[in-house]
Amino acid sequence: MVELSVDLGFLKLKNPVIAASGTFGYGLEFRPFYDLNLLGGFVVKGLYFNPREGNNPPRLVETSSGLINSIGLQGIGVEAFCRDVLPELTNLRVAIIVNVCGQDEDEYARVAEYLSQPKGIAALELNISCPNVREEGRCPAQNPESTYRIIEKVKKVSSLPVITKLSPNVTDITEVALAAEQAGSQALSLINTLLAMAVDLETRKPRLGNVLGGLSGPAIKPVALRMVFQVCRLVKIPVIGIGGIFTAEDAMEFMMAGASAVQVGTANFVDPDACPKIIKGIESWAEKHNIKKISEIIGCLEV
Repeated sequence: MVELSVDLGFLKLKNPVIAASGTFGYGLEFRPFYDLNLLGGFVVKGLYFNPREGNNPPRLVETSSGLINSIGLQGIGVEAFCRDVLPELTNLRVAIIVNVCGQDEDEYARVAEYLSQPKGIAALELNISCPNVREEGRCPAQNPESTYRIIEKVKKVSSLPVITKLSPNVTDITEVALAAEQAGSQALSLINTLLAMAVDLETRKPRLGNVLGGLSGPAIKPVALRMVFQVCRLVKIPVIGIGGIFTAEDAMEFMMAGASAVQVGTANFVDPDACPKIIKGIESWAEKHNIKKISEIIGCLEV
């Protein structure tokens, strides 16, 4: 048997596969497909303090090897989540991570403080990098100073571990990663989606109601892999790799590049069983290569 567990320092996962925010609902939506306890963890949809409707439709466009979304972080808000959803999740033997959103720095702190009260949440993932909420895709994670300030505010009001989700829409992602580490983030998740758009030739209009959206899926994997590799060489905190992971082999590439765990996003839309299949595939790969502990491959890339 292969030991699939990985240790993030603040959280031990039974395996390195986490279902990514925005593609897994609040977790409950996937119960008809498989036992959620198979996962290392999952990240629920992003939460603002109050309910949020999101962007005007159309909000999804398929593209070559990917998907552009402009959902706009639609969600039920923290009060409804803690009242109606979290009690159903706390019986699971899986790490429940909550994606935290905010219109401004104070709202990030307010949401984080509220989520620190109930039991059952393993960590917070600060979503400071969504490209389809503000004009022209601007987000706090494009700036080291704003990244630092938000994490600092959250750390003051919450005792929960903080994972900061970074944006690829920057010149140098390592600058932001270092700022997040210095501010006290216990881990980083990267990358969020790439700012993108699509055009309808017949109507001569954008195919998204919000004009711009975030590109995900296999198309962004090489970029994500490069950024994970760059960040892992500089920071001392764990990195969770995200971007176009559809197979066990994809996941293993990220781990060899330095990621301690991975998140699976768009693949969940293509195949609801994507995460369990990737977990089984990782185990089979390790057995084939005589790997006893999957943690042995983290950062083993020879360059």
